[in-house]
Amino acid sequence: MKNISIENFSQKELEEKGVFNWPIWTKDISKFDWSYDITEQCYIIEGEIIVKTKDENVHIHAGDFVTFNKGLDCVWIIKKKVKKHYNFL
Repeated sequence: MKNISIENFSQKELEEKGVFNWPIWTKDISKFDWSYDITEQCYIIEGEIIVKTKDENVHIHAGDFVTFNKGLDCVWIIKKKVKKHYNFL
């Protein structure tokens, strides 16, 4: 199982998942370490991020639906201010 998966859903699919009712998180350009003790799903409204793991660098952009799996240790490098809907599973 991949630690990070990126999918692209239609507006209708996002609405069916209830994404637009999820809380919103924002963060300015920055770099920080992060560990996931629970799985997170998020929809990137705006921004550009590189998430570095021990195995890969993952590029994330506006419009991506991203799942970060529990147990992931990574570094977030925010290249453009991020705004996202998020949900913990």
